Amino acid sequence: MLLGTSELAHGGSTRDERSDWPPNQVRGRRCLYRDSEAHSLAEIRKRRTNHNAMNIARVHLDALKALGYTDAEARFLYIVATHSGYFVARQFLAFANAHWGERTTTFWNKLHTKKHARTETFPKSGNVYHLFSRRLYRQIDRENLRNRRQHEIEYIQRRIGILDFVLSNPQYRYLETEPQKVSFFCDQLKAPRHFLPSKIYHGQRTSQPTLRYFIDKFPMFLSGEASSPVVTFTYLQGPEASLTEFVQHLEVYLPLFRQLPEFRVLYLARVDSHFEGAKELFNALVAVPLGSDASAELLRYFQIQKAWDLGRYGSLTEADLIFRNQAKTQFTGQRFEHLYRGWKVGRVREFDILQEFGGTRHVIVHFATEVLHPVGLPMREPKGKG
Repeated sequence: MLLGTSELAHGGSTRDERSDWPPNQVRGRRCLYRDSEAHSLAEIRKRRTNHNAMNIARVHLDALKALGYTDAEARFLYIVATHSGYFVARQFLAFANAHWGERTTTFWNKLHTKKHARTETFPKSGNVYHLFSRRLYRQIDRENLRNRRQHEIEYIQRRIGILDFVLSNPQYRYLETEPQKVSFFCDQLKAPRHFLPSKIYHGQRTSQPTLRYFIDKFPMFLSGEASSPVVTFTYLQGPEASLTEFVQHLEVYLPLFRQLPEFRVLYLARVDSHFEGAKELFNALVAVPLGSDASAELLRYFQIQKAWDLGRYGSLTEADLIFRNQAKTQFTGQRFEHLYRGWKVGRVREFDILQEFGGTRHVIVHFATEVLHPVGLPMREPKGKG
C-alpha cells in the first residue's frame, strides 16, 4: 500500500537532489541504471524548507493569496492542485516547517470555511484533504484538471505518493500541465502528436468526444541545457502486487520513446520488492528494442544458445561463450524466452526479429529505481482535528 497503515504516522527521508545521472553503459546498450541512495535527514529537511526552489509564477501565487492565503500556503496549494489534488497533514507541516498549532489550525479552517477542500477519512489511511474547489483551480488556470474530482482510495494513495516526490524534489523543472507537455514534445522536439499517449473521453450525447494527453499525470521534468533538455518520465508503483500495469504503461509510452533522441525513466515505489523485475521489463520492452542493432546481438545469442542446448560445445569459441554469458543478462525475461522457443522451432523467423529489433538509431535510454519515502516526520494529529 502506498499510504501504509496510518498516513499521518509516517515519516522518513527521500532521495538526494540529482541534477544528472552519470553514464554507466551496459553491454552495448545505451541504457543507464542507478539505484536510489540514502542521504542525511538534515540535507532533506534543508531542501524541503526552500519554498522558492520551485519556480511558481508570481501571478498564480498572487491569485491564491487574493483568496486569503499566506505566501507559504499559496505555494503549497499551487503544488497540490497542480500535481495531486490530495494531501495529508504531514506534507503541509513538512513543507511549512511547522508543528500543530494556531498556524496549522488557521490553514485548515480557511480551507473548510471557504469550501476549497474537504476532509476524507479512511480506516487505514487517516485523514486526507482534497482540494476540490473549481474557483481555486480557476485562479491558477487549472480548472479542467481531474484532480479536483473525487476518486477511489487507490487513486488517492498514488496522488499522495506523487506529491511526496514533488515536495522532495522542488528543484526540478516540471512540465506541469497537459499543454506544456504537448508543446514540449510536438513544438520543441518535433514529435508528431499522434505518438503521444492519449485517451478519448466521451461525454454526453450532445457533446463532442475529448482527446486528452498524458492522463496518468505522473511527474515529468527536464534536465540539461535549455537548448537540448532531456526529459525524465516517472512511474509510481501502485498497491497492486504485480507489474502488469507498469508493462501497460511502457507499451503506451513506447511510440513516444521511439521519437526521442534521449530520455530517462524513474521507477518509484514505497518498497524495493519490484525493482529487479521493473528493470528486467524495461530492458525487454524499451531498452533493447531501442538499442543499436539489438537484432544482430539477439540472433547471435539465439544461435549460440541453440548450439549449447544441443550439446554442440565444440562448435562454440571462447568468444561465443563470453558473449553468451553477457547476453544472458541483457536478454532475460519471459519475452525473450518466448521468442527463443519460437525461433528454435521455426515459428519466429529472423525477419520477424529484424523487424522488431532492427534499425541503427542511437537512442540514449536511462533507467533508475528509487524508494519513495513519505515527506515529513512521524506525527500524530491532535484529537478533534479534521
